[in-house]
Amino acid sequence: MSVSSTTIHWFYACKTSDVPGNGGVCVKYGDEQIALFFFARRNEWYATQNMCPHRRQMALSRGMTGTVKDEPKVACPFHKKTFSLLDGRCLTDEAECALTVYPVRVVNDRVYIGVSEGTEMAAV
Repeated sequence: MSVSSTTIHWFYACKTSDVPGNGGVCVKYGDEQIALFFFARRNEWYATQNMCPHRRQMALSRGMTGTVKDEPKVACPFHKKTFSLLDGRCLTDEAECALTVYPVRVVNDRVYIGVSEGTEMAAV
């Protein structure tokens, strides 16, 4: 599930140097936790909800990143459920759960995440 709104608010998340290459960090936005990932080898940034919808644990920022058929993905470090970083769909169990994904942009070594007002995290 993606953020779908015509009005996106871009908030400053962190500096590019705050995120490890080929890894992730957790960013707070209000009461929400957002997992932010940097694929150094591809120079690509992704953001999703931090809560794994499978068992509702705040853990995805510490997940294992990689690719499946050249599609960027993250796997929950606890249960190994794998999710697309492009659209949030679960890659290991088609209909069970999905993630909310957010657009990311980088300007002058500052990382911004786009959220729309009223955005809620995907639930089980």
